Amino acid sequence: MTSGKDSCECKRHKLHRHIFSSLVAFILIILFIILVVWLSLRPTKPRFLLENANVLQFNLSSSTLSSIIQLTISSHNPNDHVGIYYDTLNVHISYKSQQITLPSSLPPIYQGHGDVDAWSPFLYGDTIPIAPFLCEAITQDESAGLLLLFIKIDGRLRWKVGSWISGHYHLYVNCPALLTFVNGKPSGYSPSLKFKQVSTCTVDV
Repeated sequence: MTSGKDSCECKRHKLHRHIFSSLVAFILIILFIILVVWLSLRPTKPRFLLENANVLQFNLSSSTLSSIIQLTISSHNPNDHVGIYYDTLNVHISYKSQQITLPSSLPPIYQGHGDVDAWSPFLYGDTIPIAPFLCEAITQDESAGLLLLFIKIDGRLRWKVGSWISGHYHLYVNCPALLTFVNGKPSGYSPSLKFKQVSTCTVDV
């Protein structure tokens, strides 16, 4: 009697072990499939270009700077199967780490696979106070004939794969804008700064 009972317990133990092994194998297969799908669909961060910077006003006084600059910025989604929701995009211009324009909000958009979209916002800086050393730096740049500004975008995006939409990710874009002085000292609304070349932006997500 004892031998038969032990045999039954042994069979039950083998059955439990087989079920457990099958369950572990099933979970591992599911995890492997998820990993393969994630690797194949892993989003590549978007690419931004500064296409143009049209300087309409650039007035420098002893302690303030007034400017009106129209930008043309493009974004390319390089992903084949991933869309991008740009929910928040705030852009401003800085000179040597000091913000010289008020931030401007770009309209939110959805960017499909491989799509390219562009924005052309006007950025305004009305008598923005700047440090004396920055006034001196701009004067030196004028003498050299070149001025380097940075266009910065701070925003949030979401990824879309099929019907699945991710949570929000922080987006930070930094675009160098190299400008040349062409008509001497800037004054009034007569543009005296010209955009030199299209520039590639650094993008962090």
